[in-house]
Amino acid sequence: QVQLVESGGGLVQAGGSLRLSCAASGHTFSNYAVGWFRQAPGKEREFVAQISRGSGSTTYYADSVKGRFTISRDNAKNTVSLQMNNLKPEDTAVYYCAAGVPYSGSYYRDTSYAYWGQGTQLTVSS
Repeated sequence: QVQLVESGGGLVQAGGSLRLSCAASGHTFSNYAVGWFRQAPGKEREFVAQISRGSGSTTYYADSVKGRFTISRDNAKNTVSLQMNNLKPEDTAVYYCAAGVPYSGSYYRDTSYAYWGQGTQLTVSS
């Protein structure tokens, strides 16, 4: 079992920055890839970013956040962070972190992740 807790959400103006954190406890954290997903009101949950297990040498991003968001991990602290810059109103959503061992090429599927946090709200005002 892995327990995940997100933090860092809040209200920010468009163009601003925010950093989300995902703190993990339980099994060896470095054994898991970690993804960030988000869900806006009335919309399906969507992939945002993923960092590979181990050293986190591989990262993936949704096209909508590429160049603005950066995912990183600190296995010594059992945390994964999502640095979000140049935020837009369309980034408004509940953000979830998730841990799992996705099959090759399935990093963007929420079904690839067994463990989920409770989510943290990000609101970007225009």
